[in-house]
Amino acid sequence: MIDMKKIIIVIALFFSSTIVWADEENADGKPEFSLGADFVSSYVWRGMHLAGTSIQPAMNFTVGGFSIGAWGSVGISGFNWDKEVDLTVSYSFGNFTAGLFNYWVSEEGNYNYFNFSESTDHLLEVNLLYSFDSFPLTLGWNTIFAGNDHYLDKNNKSKRAYSTYIEAAYAFSVKEVNLEAAVGASPWKSSTLYTSDGWGLTGTDKIAVVNIALTASKDIKINDKLSLGVFGQLAFNPSKEDAFFVLGIKF
Repeated sequence: MIDMKKIIIVIALFFSSTIVWADEENADGKPEFSLGADFVSSYVWRGMHLAGTSIQPAMNFTVGGFSIGAWGSVGISGFNWDKEVDLTVSYSFGNFTAGLFNYWVSEEGNYNYFNFSESTDHLLEVNLLYSFDSFPLTLGWNTIFAGNDHYLDKNNKSKRAYSTYIEAAYAFSVKEVNLEAAVGASPWKSSTLYTSDGWGLTGTDKIAVVNIALTASKDIKINDKLSLGVFGQLAFNPSKEDAFFVLGIKF
């Protein structure tokens, strides 16, 4: 059984040392802090519908190649009061970015954030990103290695799924509109997430395309000091035969 408390302590020590190293290597670099929020018609993530209309705040601190941030989401439509609080750390070097995400999704009133057992609402994920220099293509690999990420085998025993999402994204523009086309897939059985019809009941034992998306975004100038980012996303999940169309505003 994975001891998540020990994992988090080791990761914290590692990234603490990384902060010091990054600061020494980038002594002339200026730290940056950003704060913003998205308002979305529905919360769709990697080909999955997670919530209805939502507000999603974010803040991020960057120094050199090191970045630490927080991201959240809360549904404001209907009876969906699920909330999400994610903590992230990453380091960029050359064309690569390596990161660690701590996802936490829970219903309002559960009060279980500090529960780090195998049945926790936390998911701990490591991700790698590579961006090409001469071609606007980005490749990503994301694997959950701790938390409540399991499936039932043929003997009805719980097994860690190591749910993984891989994606290729191509960025381009048409006039003043920024566009990104992305294709994402689950490369193996990850029945708790991308290919299931629920949580851990069914899935696929082979690669499955779970997200085909086209995102368009544009900044709309309000006045000399204020502008709003507007974006829309049309997405399909071939594995689940599902489709989404999302409209969002960036503040």
